[in-house]
Amino acid sequence: MAKSSREAISMASTSPSSLSPPKVPMELHVSNRQKLLKSLRQHLSNSSRPHHGFVLLQGGEEQTRYCTDHIELFRQESYFAYLFGVREPGFYGAIDIATGKSILFAPRLPANYAVWLGEIKPVSYFQERYMVSMVYYTDEIVQLLVDQYKGSGKPLLFLLHGLNTDSNNFSKPAEFKGIENFERDLTTLHPVLTECRVCKSDLELALIQIANNISSEAHVEVMRKTKAGMKEYQLESMFLHHTYMYGGCRHCSYTCICATGENSAVLHYGHAAAPNDRILEDGDMALLDMGAEYSFYGSDITCTFPVNGKFTSDQSLIYNAVLDAHNAVIAAMKPGVSWVDMHKLAEKIILESLEKGNILVGNLDDMMVERVGAVFMPHGLGHLLGHRKTKRTWFEVFAYC
Repeated sequence: MAKSSREAISMASTSPSSLSPPKVPMELHVSNRQKLLKSLRQHLSNSSRPHHGFVLLQGGEEQTRYCTDHIELFRQESYFAYLFGVREPGFYGAIDIATGKSILFAPRLPANYAVWLGEIKPVSYFQERYMVSMVYYTDEIVQLLVDQYKGSGKPLLFLLHGLNTDSNNFSKPAEFKGIENFERDLTTLHPVLTECRVCKSDLELALIQIANNISSEAHVEVMRKTKAGMKEYQLESMFLHHTYMYGGCRHCSYTCICATGENSAVLHYGHAAAPNDRILEDGDMALLDMGAEYSFYGSDITCTFPVNGKFTSDQSLIYNAVLDAHNAVIAAMKPGVSWVDMHKLAEKIILESLEKGNILVGNLDDMMVERVGAVFMPHGLGHLLGHRKTKRTWFEVFAYC
């Protein structure tokens, strides 16, 4: 008997990669919508508000490269992907708060799309593929939502609008012709939906594990083949090939950081102005921060190792200081533990190691009060992305420069 996609995902999360990564079950996104619906209804009840209206999100749009006709590879907007799992551009998605029904609105494509870009799928295809209650075209949004609304007055739309505190950018609320026919709530949805995304389901964790597994394999492959005389971008190329070839990962979670020598001191090295192009030298440390994305779920892994395979005494001291801090935090982590306390624990372990290695001189408690650790780690311990993070730290690169 054929295994279900849920079973395949579970097995793949504990197995080595293959040339046939498992299909992701759309039940994952059905579950995500149900989670949001439950949380939003509870929020409305707590505010003595009726369970009327629609959650409405606008999916991502394809972008061309500046003024050219070259279309950049599309990747779905993350909130939309979380709720609907739609990989195509130009969609809208709605959830009826009263009934729980889910609705997708697909772009009405021109006939010549079939010549240039492939088969034009009927709405029934999207209804079956994405396991939603209904599918209509985007030019039918107004009429459909007005017809479906059971409350009084204008239909109410809960739109996604809120600040991403990492980027200081705001999520884009849905826009469409005829939106003036609706009441709009721009404050309720974002915090509720964001909180839903923080805690992952077992199926989400299994997908994240797959992304971590294939990325870990790729890091090991890169380490095995790294040698002096290579270019940093060759390490990036090996990683990208392995994750795509064996994991079907067409996207990365972020731009690959392949830093060696003094480049390791640059936290987000690897961008266009610092493009992973240094030649590796004997005696260098390589700091590789790379993670593949599998079906919208990411990984984020940093590995640090000597290019020639042998640590110097200074490199070993710093490496083990980081490792000891990592292990101490992992051992202390549990529900209810303060994130700030974990950050301070990491700082303390690092400072202890640097003091024992005669890199720092002074009283440890005084160093903690004066935040000396921030000199070597001027950023947070980690970040809430719902996936594992082996966090690169400034003190890690201190001895490599």
